[in-house]
Amino acid sequence: MIRKTDSLSPPLLAVIRDKATEHPFTGQYDSWDKPGTYLCRQCGLALFRAHAKFHSGCGWPSFDAEIPTAVVRKPDPDGHRTEILCARCQAHLGHVFEGERHTVKNMRHCVNSASLDFVDSPIVTDSEEAIFAAGCFWGVEYYFKQLPGVLKTEVGYSGGHTDHPSYESVCNGDTGHFEVIRVLYDPQETSYQNVVKYFFEIHDPTQTNGQGPDLGEQYLSVVFYYDSARKVQTEALIATLKKQGLKVATRVLPVSIFWSAETYHQDYYAKTGKMPYCHQHVKRLWS
Repeated sequence: MIRKTDSLSPPLLAVIRDKATEHPFTGQYDSWDKPGTYLCRQCGLALFRAHAKFHSGCGWPSFDAEIPTAVVRKPDPDGHRTEILCARCQAHLGHVFEGERHTVKNMRHCVNSASLDFVDSPIVTDSEEAIFAAGCFWGVEYYFKQLPGVLKTEVGYSGGHTDHPSYESVCNGDTGHFEVIRVLYDPQETSYQNVVKYFFEIHDPTQTNGQGPDLGEQYLSVVFYYDSARKVQTEALIATLKKQGLKVATRVLPVSIFWSAETYHQDYYAKTGKMPYCHQHVKRLWS
């Protein structure tokens, strides 16, 4: 299990770690109605199926059932409510209420959107996360969405020294941030090894000043690692590429806060119908 605390932004930590509550009707998933599964934002465990979600009018995502053994309860410090947490990592989710008669199950799990990740799969039970920089995040996302086993992608900014970066500030080159992608994948369908291999094959890891025609520090090649095992795996793949004669410029850095990019950058090529101009899939790692 990868515990994602080091990559969570302060607004997410305020809810997940410090047990704050989102303002009603502001969360991403309050009115979300797609089929799939809701995962723990901190550790990736599957918590709720979409078929258990209903509109309660309270202003937060509501579920009348959890996935068995995925959610635990404990008395809230206020002495009145019952808190619900991820059974694996103890991330704060929200509260559970009974007796309101919203559904036949007579139960409402009132959950903060910040505590959740939504994925389309209706059967996934667990997920893992990886964060990469490989040039313009539009093209990187386009290709990662094609990799079997990938559940979700989200583009953003990471590695810098400023809070709440914007696209404009990152492009100005004074934030230290890279354009990055957060990749959630099903460990039963693929592995970190396969995901990192694919990363090295959808961009040019030898370019030292950007990616393709996009030049600047924000477009450099970086693998962010969560633990020493993943660092070792990444460095082993880089060593293999170097043995093949490639002068790999990819940096290997400890994970840092992931700041989600503006909405219009998410799924950019799917929204516009355009195609990547500086990325392509080149088979480099055969083993």
